[in-house]
Amino acid sequence: MWSRVRRAGFVMALALPCSLSAVQSAYAGLGGTPMTPPTDASVSSRTVQPGTSSATAAQSVMRSASNAASSTSASASYTVRETTLGNGTVVREYLAADGSVFGIAWHGPQMPDLNDLLGSYFPQYVAGVKAVRAARGGARGPVAVDQSNLVVRSGGHMGGFNGQAWLPPALPAGVSGSDIQ
Repeated sequence: MWSRVRRAGFVMALALPCSLSAVQSAYAGLGGTPMTPPTDASVSSRTVQPGTSSATAAQSVMRSASNAASSTSASASYTVRETTLGNGTVVREYLAADGSVFGIAWHGPQMPDLNDLLGSYFPQYVAGVKAVRAARGGARGPVAVDQSNLVVRSGGHMGGFNGQAWLPPALPAGVSGSDIQ
């Protein structure tokens, strides 16, 4: 009997680290600090002035998070920090001058963990999704939660997910929800 128990314990001890390494959590929080990227992720940042076209802004991408932090000037309206996870999903965080995340966008083959991305706003999102689905008679499909202090749009299909989330009261001057892409 002890040999089975020991064997099961040994197998579980080996399986736990493997299962933990398979999880790709981003640990960001809307309204909080930027995510700590997983070790297999790549990160780039760019500073955006309101009214800057995305083509011009895309030309100013900096490939290093440390370079991006030192290049952000006091006059910058916001910073877009893009993290490409090892699974190919891209998460963009929109950071205010104080470093707080006021918007998040994602696209890729796997849905990111919205509990991590939305942080303390996740319960409000879940309640909004339930209300939307109840109004549609339980039908599934793309979801839009549009509240005064939280907007989340999420949709897609297996292998192609996308979405945006932002805090309307936290948007910097000259920035709208359509800028969160």
